[in-house]
Amino acid sequence: MLQLDSRQLGATGIVVPAMGIGTWSWGDTGFWGYGKNYTREDVNSAFKACMDAGLNFFDTAEIYGNGESERILGECIRADGRPAIIATKFAPLPTRFSASTLLDALDASLERLGVSSIDLYQIHWPYTFINQQRLMDALARAVRSGKVRAVGVSNYNASLMRRAHARLARHGISLASNQVHYSLLHRKPEKNGVLDACRELNVSLIAYSPLEQGFLTGKYRSGNIPKAALSPVRRLMSRPARLRKIEPLLQTLESIAQERGKTIAQVALNWLLTKDDLIIPIPGAKNLRQATENAGAIGWRLTEEEFARIDKAAQ
Repeated sequence: MLQLDSRQLGATGIVVPAMGIGTWSWGDTGFWGYGKNYTREDVNSAFKACMDAGLNFFDTAEIYGNGESERILGECIRADGRPAIIATKFAPLPTRFSASTLLDALDASLERLGVSSIDLYQIHWPYTFINQQRLMDALARAVRSGKVRAVGVSNYNASLMRRAHARLARHGISLASNQVHYSLLHRKPEKNGVLDACRELNVSLIAYSPLEQGFLTGKYRSGNIPKAALSPVRRLMSRPARLRKIEPLLQTLESIAQERGKTIAQVALNWLLTKDDLIIPIPGAKNLRQATENAGAIGWRLTEEEFARIDKAAQ
């Protein structure tokens, strides 16, 4: 039996930590890096803290920082020396018209990461000129080449996920995961059939933005954070009406956090971990504090009563 801090990656037989780490902000200087207030040394410290806590599953993508996230992750892994589980993604950009471009992109990611194989290779989104069946065939070729251990998708709806699963099955390959936006403030996977499809097909649901860019940590509750310090997305989310709407949920999380000796963020992450054993949240960590706080979300589980209180407050 797996421990509370371990999960199966779909039906692949690969065991990963119950929580991964998202690295989309590492090396980013564009839109998502708006208001950037961390350094490369911060990232190095975050990586070491994650590894020390047993959180050695890192999710990146070729488009994060125009490849810089992959480069930084690879450098951190080599400097540390301990084994890490790497997930990255192929971006089906409008300039890519053939599924064969996936194999070229895979080679480029391997080079940036400085590794010979990737543990989980994912299609970043389904919106593309490339035929979906051909994309799955290309993923199968990537597995057969030995350059990829397992394959997944991201931002796929339930119908597309089932089609991807069926196509890969023709090659004798399991669809390992579907990475989608999921948090207490964004529960669409429960309503649009994605979570049910994951359960039916034994596919892991990798939950990105599980803390809603900080809004499930309590740091923006006062509403007095200078707008200039926020990204455009956070400015939109920090409107007074929205902050008032989510305050009852934050109060519930805070109450349980105080009872447990945890933080609001740790309780919010543990709610996802408790929701289903196939869910793997991937919060970001760009400094030591965030990495340490993330680590405090694993190794324990909310009671049924606590889970129900949070669930009711979030509905």
